[in-house]
Amino acid sequence: MLATAPIRSESHHAVYPLAQSTTEAQHTAPAQSRCSSCALRHVCLPSGLSAEEVERLDSIIHFRRHVKRAQALYRVGDAFESIYAVHYGSFKTTVLYDDGREQITGFQIAGELLGLDGISAEKYSCDAIAMEDSELCVIPFQHLEELCRQHEQIQRHFNKMMSGEIVREYGLILLLGNMRAEERVATFLLNLSQRLEARGYSSSEFNLRMTREEIGDYLGMKLETVSRTFSRFQEQGLISTHQKHIRILDKERLKRILAR
Repeated sequence: MLATAPIRSESHHAVYPLAQSTTEAQHTAPAQSRCSSCALRHVCLPSGLSAEEVERLDSIIHFRRHVKRAQALYRVGDAFESIYAVHYGSFKTTVLYDDGREQITGFQIAGELLGLDGISAEKYSCDAIAMEDSELCVIPFQHLEELCRQHEQIQRHFNKMMSGEIVREYGLILLLGNMRAEERVATFLLNLSQRLEARGYSSSEFNLRMTREEIGDYLGMKLETVSRTFSRFQEQGLISTHQKHIRILDKERLKRILAR
C-alpha cells in the first residue's frame, strides 16, 4: 500500500534505490505514513475512492514490519493472518520440493503484495525471504475482508490483485515450458522494467536485487546460461551491465526477441 519516494539520478530519472538499513533483525513498529499520502498510491489503491474510503483503508494498517536481508517474513505452513505491502526493499518467494530443491516462484518489489498465497488454506504456501533490508505494511486480513464488504471499489481492486497473481503464476509456467533462454531473460528484464516504471522508477536503469543464480532458478536456467545470455545481450548493444547494475539500451530490440 505504501512506498518510499524514489531516489532521483542526475538525469532526473528515478533509479531503483539502494537498500535501506533497519536497526533490528525483525520487528513491528507503529505505521506513520498513510495510504492517502503514499507516493505509490496510484499503483496500490483503486482509482475513484472517496476520502472516507481511503481513510477507512488507512485505519486498518496499524503496524510496519522490518525484515533484515536473508530473513523470512513468513515460512510455508505458518498460520495466515495478514497480507503485506512492501513499503521499501524487495523479497523473493520460494517453495521447497520433497527432494530438497528450492524453486523461486517470484520477486516482489516496493508497492507489491505478499501473503495472498495463504488465503485459501489459511496457511502460507511458500517462504517469503527479504533480498535486502525491507519494511512492509501489515494488513490484517480479517479487517480487510470487513472493509471489502462495505466498499465495493476496494473489493473489486482486491479481486484484481488476486487475478494478477493467477496470471503471474500462469506466465511462469509458460516461461519455463515454451521459451528459449534469450526469450526468458528478455521477458524477465522487460517485466521488471515495466513494474519499476509503474512505481515511478527508471524503466531503463536499475539495480538488480537478485543474483544471477536466483534469476536462473526463477527462469529454470543454469547460472552459466544466464550469464552467457546477459553477456550476449551486452555484446549486441541491448543492455549494459556492471555487477548488478543494468541499463537497457534498446528496449525495442529486446521486445523483438519475443516476436521471433
